[in-house]
Amino acid sequence: MDKERWLRGLRWTAALLLIGFPFAAAWRWRTDGPVRPRAATAEEVVFWHFWGGADAAVVEQVVAQFNASQTDYHVRAVAMPGNNLDLKLFLAVTGGSPPDLINQDDPILGDWVARDAVLPLDRLASAEEIAALQAFLYPTARALGTVGGRPYALCNGLDLRALYYNADLLEAAGLSPPETIEQLDTMAEALTATAANGELTRVGFLPDARRWWAWGTAFGADWETADGSVQLTDPPAVAALRWMDGYRQRLGTSNVLAFRQADQSLPGKTFPLLAGRYAAVMDGQWRVRDIAAHQREARQRGEPVPRFGVCPLPYPPGGRPRAGWLNGNFFLIPRGAAEPAGALAFARFWVGFGGHVGEAARTCAAGGWIPVAPAVAEHPDYQRYLDEHPLMRVFVGLAGSPHQRPYPLVPGAARLKRAVEGAGAAVMSGQATPREAAEAAQRQIAPDATTLP
Repeated sequence: MDKERWLRGLRWTAALLLIGFPFAAAWRWRTDGPVRPRAATAEEVVFWHFWGGADAAVVEQVVAQFNASQTDYHVRAVAMPGNNLDLKLFLAVTGGSPPDLINQDDPILGDWVARDAVLPLDRLASAEEIAALQAFLYPTARALGTVGGRPYALCNGLDLRALYYNADLLEAAGLSPPETIEQLDTMAEALTATAANGELTRVGFLPDARRWWAWGTAFGADWETADGSVQLTDPPAVAALRWMDGYRQRLGTSNVLAFRQADQSLPGKTFPLLAGRYAAVMDGQWRVRDIAAHQREARQRGEPVPRFGVCPLPYPPGGRPRAGWLNGNFFLIPRGAAEPAGALAFARFWVGFGGHVGEAARTCAAGGWIPVAPAVAEHPDYQRYLDEHPLMRVFVGLAGSPHQRPYPLVPGAARLKRAVEGAGAAVMSGQATPREAAEAAQRQIAPDATTLP
């Protein structure tokens, strides 16, 4: 879409939406807590984030540490939970008073860059400084902030997936954690249990319909052609869908759908592995905290403490080891920010760059987060955290793998993600063959999912 046409539409939409709202500049001054005292010479940096609960307390701690570390800037964090953060930002941009820094984890970077809504970081620091910052990060973290070869965002937290398993069940069956797809299939069959009426009571493993991208990467899919356009019909990608479909065929479509539906009835956000419904489940590093709490509760009740393990995603012959889907949190500096230099200074402090590795290590340990830089992960304070939570070591190890692939940072990335997840859902519900689902997804994304010039 033409940029000027998009901006005209944005201004018209904002004008309508602002009826009944205070002037958009009010966005800048909203806060959910008291404003901290600051030095008279310090420039205020307004920081929007989405964290709540215990994570919000960690954010406030980082803010306090940064504010105490220097006198040039004073960060004020504003919690912006819920959806439509992009709309809130564009309303603020239209009103001429955006925040100075925003944290995001949705696949919006390509769209926002195309709309000229964010500042490239190389306009705020010298080439030498940017090169040093990029070298400080894991390549995976760099990939989550780079569009068209330019750094537009600074990743401040990685999200990775691996295979969690019930170590007690595997040991009782004489099985080892699976390293290959064949071993995973064998384990899944051995540990699946049914009732007398044929109803599934426990599934050894069942591919998540939303995770075709992760399994396709493990199967060896490149996802992009030589000209940079996304290719969802790459043979390894279709092979991954075919493998996922094999579980539906073996277990039965109605059984799979009913079993997945029953997962939704678990109280709260219970991890299904902890409910004994699965022997193995793919999920992210945040489940380490759930497992620790589950084991702690069992210990308090005087019950046997269940044992769990985690391993990288298994892969087939010709596939990729230590592969999967990567995403994460990242800092953006909106165009029109009043204090972009202060925003970048705070973002650098958060990730540990510029002599703040220790602070970043303690922050990641407090939040149960994966560092974005090897130096932070290797710091003694974070290593002590890993000693206490050994399952996290697998995820931290995956942070340095070259086979962790994010969705391409292109305009239409959110649409691409929906198309990929929709293809998996179509296959796992028996509504389409793997080839049909891949081809339908390819038609859905064209011509959006292409790289920027």
